[in-house]
Amino acid sequence: MIVAAPKGDVAVTCGGAAMGPLDAAPASGALSPNASGGTLLGKRYLNAAGDLELLCTKPGQGSLACDGQPLVVKGAKPLPSSD
Repeated sequence: MIVAAPKGDVAVTCGGAAMGPLDAAPASGALSPNASGGTLLGKRYLNAAGDLELLCTKPGQGSLACDGQPLVVKGAKPLPSSD
């Protein structure tokens, strides 16, 4: 699920295959070896620029990338200290 998107077009992939609409048939083929880090259900993933944020709604073995650059898991916001 797209949470935030950059202004321009980007190519989002999972496991090395292009992502498409939900009603499209899934891509067939082998998982790319350099895109097999996996995705975790409920985690948010960011690109290096921080302008693309995706929420994983279906976990799997393929890792997410944007324009060939891997996305990283967004960390939790630190809670304020209670002094």
